[in-house]
Amino acid sequence: MAKNSKKTSKKVASKAGKTLKDPKASKAAKSMAASALSQSKTGKQTGKEMETKASKILQSDKYAASTKELAGSVMAQANKER
Repeated sequence: MAKNSKKTSKKVASKAGKTLKDPKASKAAKSMAASALSQSKTGKQTGKEMETKASKILQSDKYAASTKELAGSVMAQANKER
C-alpha cells in the first residue's frame, strides 16, 4: 500500500484550530478541522470514511470556502491507492 507522507501545513492547521474554537462553525467544518489537525504533526493518512466526507464537501455547493479548504487538506493526505 502506498503511504502518503503529506502533512497539514501550519496555515491550514491554524485555520483548523480557529474552526474548532468557533461556536458558529458547522459540524462538517469541525470534523474536517479535527482531521486536518490530527495530521499536522504526524504521518497519519486520512481514513476511508473521512475521505468520503471530504469528497462530498468538495463536490457540494452548500459548504463555505473555509470548510472546502480544510476538506482539500484532508483529501491531500488520503491513501493514494483509494
